[in-house]
Amino acid sequence: MRQWLFTFILLIFTGQISAQDPGFSQFFANPVYLNPAFAGTTELPRVAMNYRNQWPQKGATFTTYSLSYDQMLKKYNAGLGVQITRDQELNNVVNSHTAHLTYAYHLQLGFESFMTFGLQGGMVLKQFNTSGLIFPSGIDQLSGEVTEWVSDNYASEKTLFPDFSAGAVGQHGEMYWGIAAHHLTRPSESIIEGDQRGNLPVKWTLHAGAHMRRFHHGLLSRIFTLSPNLLYQQQGSFKQLNAGIYMIEKSFLFGGWFRNNMDIRPDAIIFLAGFAREKFRLGYSFDLTLSKLSNYSYGSHEFSLIFFLGKKSDVPVRDKLLIPMI
Repeated sequence: MRQWLFTFILLIFTGQISAQDPGFSQFFANPVYLNPAFAGTTELPRVAMNYRNQWPQKGATFTTYSLSYDQMLKKYNAGLGVQITRDQELNNVVNSHTAHLTYAYHLQLGFESFMTFGLQGGMVLKQFNTSGLIFPSGIDQLSGEVTEWVSDNYASEKTLFPDFSAGAVGQHGEMYWGIAAHHLTRPSESIIEGDQRGNLPVKWTLHAGAHMRRFHHGLLSRIFTLSPNLLYQQQGSFKQLNAGIYMIEKSFLFGGWFRNNMDIRPDAIIFLAGFAREKFRLGYSFDLTLSKLSNYSYGSHEFSLIFFLGKKSDVPVRDKLLIPMI
């Protein structure tokens, strides 16, 4: 009963923000998920694997898996990508499976200026395990006995619908920025007959960053690269701003961000550590919750692993975008 009570509390909180896509703290480690325009923006084909476990001490509350592949088509100044995700919510009450194909066109505007435009389309399968849900109206106030279940009110326990997104990314010198819109057609994901509020809101994403020129630290005799970044996302009534910085030193990378849901009090502090070689990149991040949910959340863990396939050509192809290593 305690587990179902916690699930009910989560339903209250998530119900206030309507439908919301899973988000990754290491957003540049899942580039095609962040913005379709990132498809094919590295010289070698790229495989990205991501895992996020949110609030792990409360069970499988929010667990997300992502696998993507993208590559550059040099002859056509384009990129192709494919991505599949699985998202488990509220101790497997809601499960989502997605599969998307992405096409991006790369346009060089000048010696140091690039633009990339991306389109994405696919299918989403959403499954609901309603058999175990209990609401207060179904509990006897005196005895605590469960007298009613809610599954009879639903037409089915799964829904399948198409989904489309678009994005653009630009770069000039060491500055880069982008915009993306997901769920352009606002598809309905409701399983309730006659529900007019089950349309998935458009998710808007704005991101910007820079690679600051390397500088030499006299005491440590090391070369560092600093990369400040901003990420803003809005979906329905949900709003989020991430502000932080990467610090890159040879093969090691560290980062820190503040995440704010447009409130006076920050939602979380995010810590990141990573390791990168020529053919792979590994990252781990931890979200330390600062909001009122800190008593329930116990933070979030996230892992990323990126592989680059093949061998670089003798004549190097410059990456279209200077996104951070992780």
